[in-house]
Amino acid sequence: MTSGNDTAVLRAAGRPVARYVTRPELPARLSPRPHLHPVTTLAGTAVTEHGPADHAHHLGVGVAVPDVEGFNFWGGRTYVRDQGPTELDNHGSQRHVTFQLRDPDGFVEELRWVAAGGELLRERRTVAATELTERAWALDLTFSLTNVTRSPLSIGSPATNGRPGAAYGGFFWRARKEAAAPEVFTAEAEGETAVHGRRADWLALAGSGWTLVFAGATERTRRDPWFVRTEEYPGVGSCLAHDERLPIPPGETVVRRIVTVVADGRLDRDAAAALVRKAVSL
Repeated sequence: MTSGNDTAVLRAAGRPVARYVTRPELPARLSPRPHLHPVTTLAGTAVTEHGPADHAHHLGVGVAVPDVEGFNFWGGRTYVRDQGPTELDNHGSQRHVTFQLRDPDGFVEELRWVAAGGELLRERRTVAATELTERAWALDLTFSLTNVTRSPLSIGSPATNGRPGAAYGGFFWRARKEAAAPEVFTAEAEGETAVHGRRADWLALAGSGWTLVFAGATERTRRDPWFVRTEEYPGVGSCLAHDERLPIPPGETVVRRIVTVVADGRLDRDAAAALVRKAVSL
């Protein structure tokens, strides 16, 4: 992995496949945070978007949470119960502290989640890129969030705050927007309505000449339902707070691991499943 002052380049099969921005210069209302963009296939096709017109706070691939004890680490407006999306001065930021390990194909990073002048969470983030085939590679991302305060914290979402179907927050991938909406499918279902808000071992998003296959790589991660958008915009996330808030007592840690296959071409179910099995077993 080569790096500059504020960016790092992730490589797979000897090729640059992702740029990691550690200290983005963004306004506070976008909840500045380290993120991956652009992410590309091995053939060089971009599969992320950054700051699109429809959602300026969507920043490629990363970890974003709209409600940590009332503070917004997602960006944009905050959903307030019985009031709706509301502009609030409650945005937090994720601050890069150090790389604890750096290799050509990945890194281990320490981050501080800060809001209102204080640190709420300390994160350890592990990111690795692995070649799977000549046309596919895997991005392996694990995040561990530790409550460093003396009080209980909890993670919420617009869904837990009263907005049905909006349980986003956690790992999130904003994919590239094309003329036609991408297809989305799991091993057993197809289409946004059929897969959104449901659990599945893996979920595929297929665009024009590319496919992303997302998989929870631990038993606990697989229990989180998927947040899926295709028509409004292309995006996939794994929900930390779907039905209820996720408590984090003082000193306790929440860990999730998502492995994403990044492939050239449009994969069918069998090909997607086979690549996920290979990626998760590495």
